[in-house]
Amino acid sequence: MLSNKIEKAINKQINHEFTTAYTYLAMSAWFASKNLSGFAHWMHVQHQEELTHAAKLFDFVIDRGGRVELEAIGKPKGDYSSPKDAVAAALKLEQTTTALINNLYGLGAEEKDYATHSRLQWFVDEQVEEEKSVSEILAKLEMAGASNGTVLMIDHHLSKRGKS
Repeated sequence: MLSNKIEKAINKQINHEFTTAYTYLAMSAWFASKNLSGFAHWMHVQHQEELTHAAKLFDFVIDRGGRVELEAIGKPKGDYSSPKDAVAAALKLEQTTTALINNLYGLGAEEKDYATHSRLQWFVDEQVEEEKSVSEILAKLEMAGASNGTVLMIDHHLSKRGKS
């Protein structure tokens, strides 16, 4: 059984995961509007991953006899000044997610809820991968500078990402 404190915190994380998914979907739409289909594809796969993360937490709460309480999701930002700006926003989003997961992980330990603590280890590990992935794209865009040709090469590379 989940404590009220853990249940509330996981519900907050579920909302964050759905908010993040919605933001990635908006980013995908923005990239598609700029004819950067590789970036759009990459962001759409991110959207799907975030939905999967929310579902894992949702199922965990149910499995532990808790109650999922879904909250409203606000309108995501839908316009960016450049691909680099959008990817930098994605990195900040992942860094926020990492901080929230780390806090939740710590709460599991503090509450001596070992099942929650154990389940969240997957999310801790996943966030290392998530931040690394977005950081690498941002670093490439920073190296590209004003080179549209290089941005198109990155776009082509991103189109090859498999679905999660």
